Order: sequence, then C-alpha cells, then structure tokens
Amino acid sequence: MYPLRRNRRLRANSAIRHLVRETIITPSDFLVPLFVVEGHGVKEEIPSMPNYYRLSLDNLGKEAKELWSMGLCAVLLFVKIPESLKDNKGTEALNEHGLMQRAINAVKSACPDMLVMTDVALDPYSSYGHDGIVANGQILNDETSEILAQMSISHAEAGADFVAPSDMMDGRIQIIREALEDEELTNTGIMSYCAKYASGFYGPFRDALESAPVNKANVPKDKQTYQMDPANRIEAIKEAHMDVDEGADIIMVKPGICYLDIVREIKDEVEVPVAVYQVSGEYAMLKAAAEKGWLDHDSVMMEQLISIKRAGADIIASYFAKDAVKLMG
Repeated sequence: MYPLRRNRRLRANSAIRHLVRETIITPSDFLVPLFVVEGHGVKEEIPSMPNYYRLSLDNLGKEAKELWSMGLCAVLLFVKIPESLKDNKGTEALNEHGLMQRAINAVKSACPDMLVMTDVALDPYSSYGHDGIVANGQILNDETSEILAQMSISHAEAGADFVAPSDMMDGRIQIIREALEDEELTNTGIMSYCAKYASGFYGPFRDALESAPVNKANVPKDKQTYQMDPANRIEAIKEAHMDVDEGADIIMVKPGICYLDIVREIKDEVEVPVAVYQVSGEYAMLKAAAEKGWLDHDSVMMEQLISIKRAGADIIASYFAKDAVKLMG
C-alpha cells in the first residue's frame, strides 16, 4: 500500500518550492537602522559590527539614495553625540539644530519619499548612558517622559514621519501622543518599543553609539528596572495592549530570534502592525561565525529573517537589510 498523499511532491524542485512558499521576504519588509555622527566624509566601520558604519550627514544622504534604489523605503535613525554635549537630562536632544534634527533633514533632502523614523530615548544624550533621568540611584519615569515628548515634537518638526520611543518608561506613549496632537502634528506616527527586553544582545549597538551605562556610584549598573525581564511572556502582551490604547500606531518586539514566541502572541492580540528588531548582537554573532567558516552567512541570514516574518512580523528592523536585498537579486 503506497501513500496517496506524498508531501515531497511539493518539494521536488525549486519551481514548485517557490510556488507554494508560505512566507516571502521582500525589500518592503525592512526598516534600516542607520548610525549618524558629526563631521564630513565620515564612513567608519563599527568594530563589533563588521561591514556596518557610522555615517556623517553627507554620506547619510548618499546612503539614503542607495537604499531607495534597492527598494528599501524606510530608515530608523540613531545619533552618536560627543561626550561634551551629554548631561543627565539629555538637553542636547531638544536642540533644533542638533545632530538628529539635521540627520532627518539630510535624509529628506536626499530622498524626499524615504520614510524616516527616529530613536526617542535619552541614552545617546545621557552622561550616565541611561534611557532616562538618573536621581538617587533610580531612573525617573514621569520626568523622563515629559522630555521624550519634547524630543518627539522636535523630531516631528524637523520632518520625521514616525518617532520611535525605545526607553520603556511607563505611560510615555500617551504623553507623546497628546503632545504631538497639542502641536497639531497629527500626522506623525509612533512606533513604540512595547516589549524591549533587558537583553545581552545589545552590546555592539552600545559600542556604536558609546551609550552603555556608566560605572558610577549611585547609578544603576544596567537597565533591568525599566527594560523587560527575558523570562516574562504575559507582561509583553500587557505592554502591547497598553501602548496601543495610548496611541501607538506600530509596536515593536526587541530583540528578535530569542523572542519569536512573544512576536506570535502579540500579533494574535493586537490590530496594529508589529515590528521586530533583529539587534546588533544577532548581526555580530552571524558575521563572526561566518568569518570563521562555521556557518554559511547567506543561508543562515535568510533563515533568521524568514523565521521573524513567519512568526508574525510586519516590519523587520535589521542590519542585514542590504545584504538580504542584494541576495534577492
């Protein structure tokens, strides 16, 4: 007796495999993180992130044009601020002529149709490397949220399409949404990092921006009091519902590969797009393993990206975006 149904018929060759493939990655799936620095003609490789760079504003414009030509239509901007401009309240973040504000303009001038999202958090501007104001060994929630709202207004006025609060302060989405509405910036979207875990995968990113928490007395040594415990699942669903209720247009899970169960559950719970951030440590691990010949870079990269989308991601923020699109041909 032979089986009437042979599943291998649908795997017999590349044509049938492509025809019945359930999950497809396209350039439109990607949000491209970009690191910006002061200067001119700067394109400096980040040591812990091979083939990824900090860019000065002139090269940022060139990069935006290249991304657009590849079909990549959205960027997420981060800035590396000189130490001399950092303080406990992130004062430089509100400078209308600051690096972030000029970076937004540089992208929009070079490529007007590019969707620009901006990081909203204090850590790049903080003398302590934290996402909020530090006082008496704690991170102040409400005072920080008010500054984040002013940051968001500044980014929106500079031309950002979306602001992306990555800080994990409680209630900040509603405060930001109300502040934008009060300024009649009603078309500015919010992509909330609703489930950002206190992960060990962020090291290379902190190297890129030199934004790691400092080792000083009466300063929290890590971000566990505001970023989520990696052991928690139900909490992530609660955070997602709260941020949507407060006015988030898109919500994000960060990191990626270790949290795909969270992505799936949140996707089943909410009715807004879900983004996933495949973070710097995920990128660096594969680059290092491939350099040693331990893994095939391209096949593992695509397997990871497909798994993120299969789990339910509508948007993938990834340092692999250009590599993946080139592979797609």
